[in-house]
Amino acid sequence: MKDIAIYCAGGFGKEVYCTMRRMNNPEWNFIGFFDDGVEKGKQLQYGVCLGGINELNAWATSIDVCIANGNPRMLRRISENIINPKVDFPNIIDPSCFFADRKTNVIGKGNILCRGVGISVNVSLGKFNVVNADGNFGHDATVGDFNAFMPGVRISGEVKIGNENFWGFNSGIIQQKTVGNNVTVGAGAVLLRKPKDGCTYVGVPASMVKY
Repeated sequence: MKDIAIYCAGGFGKEVYCTMRRMNNPEWNFIGFFDDGVEKGKQLQYGVCLGGINELNAWATSIDVCIANGNPRMLRRISENIINPKVDFPNIIDPSCFFADRKTNVIGKGNILCRGVGISVNVSLGKFNVVNADGNFGHDATVGDFNAFMPGVRISGEVKIGNENFWGFNSGIIQQKTVGNNVTVGAGAVLLRKPKDGCTYVGVPASMVKY
């Protein structure tokens, strides 16, 4: 049996704990949460706070850690700040997720797939992606690292997505388009063409906005 913990003890951390409980992996022993914003030793709803990044980097035994954060930049920052070689990052995949043909999928480390996520054939996910409830990925879609997909996102077939993009609730993109890096897609927006890196898009069809 291997110890497992969740990094980030907020609302999404609680959801991830419930997903892990549904997975019912007999090889895991859940020991609590790491969070730099919570007092070490504080008893939370589903476990104790074990400390923050310093405590995790000093952890003396092998441990699995899931980063439960829906901010792409924070996903990257936290993962890069964890330098303890004893830490592994498993994929957390809700038992209700659908795979059209699992053997054709490539999934990296540290991903979270919440309830009802659908993965078609020949889909590739990189590392540390968060896919919230009922997200769907069409055939031959390719996703990079540190992306956050809010509930109900629809990614059509043969779409290519880079790194650190944020997809709002019920947003989507039509088939065979490419999304680069650091793009924000607003809630309900639908991309019909390639967006510019580092920009925000809203509406149907989605258009760029500046703040």
